[in-house]
This record gives sequence, C-alpha cells and structure tokens, in this order.
Amino acid sequence: MGKILIVADKGKSCVATSRGLELAAKLGYDAEVVAFVYAPLNQIEGGKDAQAAVRQQLLDKRREQLAERIDAFATGGQKVALKVVWMKIVHPWIVKRSSSQFAAVVKTSHSTGSLGYTSTDWHVLRECPVPVLMVAEKKWSRTRPVMAALDLGTRKRSKQQLNSRVLGAAKALAEALGVELKIMSAIDIPSVLADLDLVDPISYTKKHRQEMLPHLKALAKEHDIPEKAFITKRGPVAKVITSQAAKARAQIVVMGTVARQGLSAKLIGNTAETVLQDLHTDVLAIKPES
Repeated sequence: MGKILIVADKGKSCVATSRGLELAAKLGYDAEVVAFVYAPLNQIEGGKDAQAAVRQQLLDKRREQLAERIDAFATGGQKVALKVVWMKIVHPWIVKRSSSQFAAVVKTSHSTGSLGYTSTDWHVLRECPVPVLMVAEKKWSRTRPVMAALDLGTRKRSKQQLNSRVLGAAKALAEALGVELKIMSAIDIPSVLADLDLVDPISYTKKHRQEMLPHLKALAKEHDIPEKAFITKRGPVAKVITSQAAKARAQIVVMGTVARQGLSAKLIGNTAETVLQDLHTDVLAIKPES
C-alpha cells in the first residue's frame, strides 16, 4: 500500500489536509500529515526553561487543531499519522521525508517567486523526488474531469517516458475519483518564427500533428485509451494548459515538470510553476524518473 505526505497549512482551514485525505482514501493509500510551527522565542523572559515551555505549548496547540481536522475528514478505517515539527525553513524537511516510502506530497499552493527569493512551493516542486500535488484554495467541482497535459511533440526518450508517467497517473486519478479523463497537448510555434512570418501557422500545426502520431499511438496502446481522446491545440504551452483546464473546469491537471537550475530558474521557473500562477485548480506535477 502507498502512502501520501500531506503538508498542513497554518491555521485551521488547511485545504491540503482535507483534499489529501480524500485522495488517499480513494486511492487506497495511508497518509501522514505534518504541520510546522515556529516563532522567535528569544525575547521571552525566564530563560531556556520558559522558552521551552512556550514552544511546547505552541506545538501542543497545533497538534490539537490538526487532530480535530483529521478526525473531521478522515474516512473510517483510514490510517493517518500526525507529526508536528518545530522548524522555520520547511522545504528541506519535506524533501528529505518524501525521499522514502511516500508516493506523493500534497501541499496547498502559495506559489510566488521573484529574483533573489524562491518560495517553499518552488523548492518542493523542484526538489521533491516524488510527484507533488499543489492544491488550490479555490476549487472547481469535484465531479469535473482530470486533465493530463502531455508534450506529444518531444523526441527525447526521457520526456516520452515522462508523458507515459503523467498519463498513467491521470488515468488512475480519474478512475479513483470516478470522473472523465481529458488529454491535451500544445503545439507551440516558436515566437521568433511567428513574429517574422517565417511559418504558416496552419501548415506548421498540421505538420507537427503528423509528427506526434507515432508517440500518440504508442501512448494510446500502452494505457488502453482511444486515440480520439488525445486533443492538440496550437499556442504557448502554459496558455493552452490553463485555457483548456478552465474550459473543461478540470479539478486536477496532471503534468510533467523538469526544473531549471541557477538564475534562469529564479527568473523564469518551469512550465508547471507558470501554470500554478494562473490556474485555480489542483496541479499534480510529476518529474522524470531519475
């Protein structure tokens, strides 16, 4: 049986906890919920003993809050472990903890980033070795479809394998939730070519759809999905994903993510991070197998 690591938000209204427990139950997984607590205690009078007492009080209060929330949302017989950890910078703990025994990490999305600053979300997306489900605070109907976003135009073996992982995960989620599976891929015309009118968009799209067919057919056969279920749209990848997800009101978008490194990651981020800025729905980000 698999296990899901759920990262609880501060306060009582953590949507990741309820959503993570729901998905864990429907997938037949156990769950571990972790909450982080931290406050500067240096100004508390009474020395280390007084500071330790306040620290324990804060930990106990958070544990009590989270236990109540777990009791409210866990299904009968569901195995749920609870950890409350005193820590200020939390992503190294999440990454290390998820490195063994967990099938996925579930966290509420607060993705923001700027030059010189990288949010916890971005760190978790880039560094966690397992799939990461970023849960949106504002959600669409739970009866709506699961959408798989694929890169059918790739010729790289690693990305083709990633497409298969994405599709497999999306299909499993759709079946577990009892909803429709939608599959889409973008055909992105390079902006330099488009701006200079060096390509005819219709011919370019037609040509690339033909080039996608072998990979599309292989995925359809591997996952026992009709070829007509695969939809391609012309446009920038992030824009196509967000617009198609909004049109379908998808409850979860499943997509692959390959993190950039260094300064370019802070300035640009990857497609999953761009999508997270614009989508008001859950995003399951899956990395290539290492």
